[in-house]
Amino acid sequence: MRLNTTDGYYAREIESLGWELTVCNMLARPESPCRGVLRVNASYGALLADFLATLVPLASCSSVLEVGGGYGVLMRDFLDRVPHLACTMLDISPFLLERQHEALRGRSASFVARDFFSVEDACLAGFDCAILNEIVGDFPTACDIDPDALSNGTDADDPATARVRRIMLRYGIAPPEGARFNFNLGAAEAAERLCAAGVPYIFMSEHSCEARVPDALAGLVSIAAPGNPERIPLKGHDEYTIAFSHLVAIAVGHGYRVVRGPLADIVPVDFDGRVRFIMSSNASRSDEHEIIRQFVEDLFKYEYVVFVKG
Repeated sequence: MRLNTTDGYYAREIESLGWELTVCNMLARPESPCRGVLRVNASYGALLADFLATLVPLASCSSVLEVGGGYGVLMRDFLDRVPHLACTMLDISPFLLERQHEALRGRSASFVARDFFSVEDACLAGFDCAILNEIVGDFPTACDIDPDALSNGTDADDPATARVRRIMLRYGIAPPEGARFNFNLGAAEAAERLCAAGVPYIFMSEHSCEARVPDALAGLVSIAAPGNPERIPLKGHDEYTIAFSHLVAIAVGHGYRVVRGPLADIVPVDFDGRVRFIMSSNASRSDEHEIIRQFVEDLFKYEYVVFVKG
């Protein structure tokens, strides 16, 4: 087994997110062609706030924590919808924290340059809401795990193996039979820490290895979902897709109610004739069509969970 980590890249090497086409970044600019296929022409941060308001009493919340806030555009537009919230941006990257300062200038925001896993539980417990958007795939992933090592080993073995074993046993997560597998150790520990701290409302989203397309769109949207977290090679680091069923098991184990679905729930697409043509074409007619096709597919490749306490 090996442990994939991205800490060094984000803490010391990152110089841009321009090459990483996240859903949030694809909706950041009003002139983005991706906005033109939505039912509501708005940024991701605004759409997320509107969606969470249907599940969470944001009006009665006073504080929100965002972990790994990128360029800060999600929180900027989120606060435009709920301006009474005081936000804390927690990020391991000095480069990205500078961008967040710029994006959130004039708003009630504080900035903390720390690794999420080094933050005290008491600090986490002070927030009403936590947002981890398209970030948990960057957290450590245990790769190429031998199932026999989990069942036959002891806690005196490799520490990472012991951590995986503890979580899987604690929350009833069964390893796949026979085959070596990957496990989203950091994502699981992050969910556990937030739930154990009693944060009332928790939102996570990421590229899923368990995503499914609704039957009504099966001929238009095609995605792969092998069930085992997959490596995503990116500039200077690797990320891994997420097994969201594991995060759900952890939240349920701590007494949370869970809402889960594709990002398309939050960012609904208007599947009109033009979009259907673009999605069903075998070859792109333009760069814009290719961007739209990738964007719509990502809305179903990515999943979200909302954990509601009690």
